[in-house]
Amino acid sequence: MKQLFDDASVHCSKLITRKYSTSFSIGIFFLHKSIRNPIYSLYGFVRLADEIVDSFHGFDKKTLLDEFKKETFTAIERGISLNPVLNSFQEVVNHYQIDHALIVQFLKSMEMDLQKQDYSQNTYEEYILGSAEVVGLMCLKVFTNGDEKRISAFEANSDEIGICISKINFYAI
Repeated sequence: MKQLFDDASVHCSKLITRKYSTSFSIGIFFLHKSIRNPIYSLYGFVRLADEIVDSFHGFDKKTLLDEFKKETFTAIERGISLNPVLNSFQEVVNHYQIDHALIVQFLKSMEMDLQKQDYSQNTYEEYILGSAEVVGLMCLKVFTNGDEKRISAFEANSDEIGICISKINFYAI
């Protein structure tokens, strides 16, 4: 029965991806079928975290994000979450052995979004690292099926792609 829940969880992440990002959904369509669901699961996670800090006005965003962080790592540790997005995300993290430091760095950037601020060059680079580069590195783990040799060969390029995407988003706001 867990497989049914896992399938439904991925479906939720896929639905979130399609609802929030037409261009990202189209891009995923061009990936090999075997890696589409893990990428949907990654995107569902980052989208949900971003929604907490950018869209949940009138709610205690800091508390919501703190709870989300705690639930994320509990899901990874247990191998299950009743939150379908976190359930599909933990499956990807555990299957591809995604470094938890990447998740921590991403969530740190989400915390930075809680307070609108003028960014210095250092804080801007830290924000880009967490909001884009590490997401590219998580995707790279999926693209290479965790092959460390291939990851090393592509790592610099995945960083640059993530940086470019984030800068476009950052300046479009």
